[in-house]
Amino acid sequence: MIDTKYARTMARYDRWQNKSLIVAADKMTDEDRWKNRGTFFGSIAETLNHVLWDHRVWLARQRGDSVTAREIGARHPYTDAPQDWSDYKRQREALDEEIRLWGDSLTDADVSREVQWMKGDTSVQTNFGFNLVHMFNHATHHRGQVHAMLTSAGIDPGSTDLPMLPDDV
Repeated sequence: MIDTKYARTMARYDRWQNKSLIVAADKMTDEDRWKNRGTFFGSIAETLNHVLWDHRVWLARQRGDSVTAREIGARHPYTDAPQDWSDYKRQREALDEEIRLWGDSLTDADVSREVQWMKGDTSVQTNFGFNLVHMFNHATHHRGQVHAMLTSAGIDPGSTDLPMLPDDV
C-alpha cells in the first residue's frame, strides 16, 4: 500500500505546508497568533504546536523509540510547547529536516513492517505504512484548520494542493 516514494513525497509536502503557514502567520502579531479563534485547539499557535508535538511522538514510535515516544506523549502539547514564535519556527524547521532525512533513509522493508508502541499502558501493534499515512494525514487535517483561521483573518496562506508541490522543497 505505502512505499518509500510516498514517505518522501509526504515529508516534502509537510515541509512545504509548514513553511507556507509560517510565512503567512509571520504577517500577524504574536497576540493574533495566540488569539482564541474557537477552533479545537483554540489558536493558530496552539494548533501548530499540536502538530509539532504529534510529529515528534509519531516519529519516535516509527523509529521504535518507545521511551522517547512516552516521554513526549506525557508532556502537555500546549504548556510544554514553544511559547516564543522564533523558537517554534526553529523547532519546526529542524523537525521538518529530521523528517525529510528520515524519509529519505526508509527502505521498502521499513514501510511494510509492524510497529509496536504504547498507547497509555496498552501495547499496540500497527503497520508502519498505516502509521505513516496517519502521521501525515493528521498534520494535514490540523494545518487545514490553521489555513482556515489565517484565511478568516484576511491572510492568504497559499495553495495546499499536492500537485503544486515545488520541486525544490
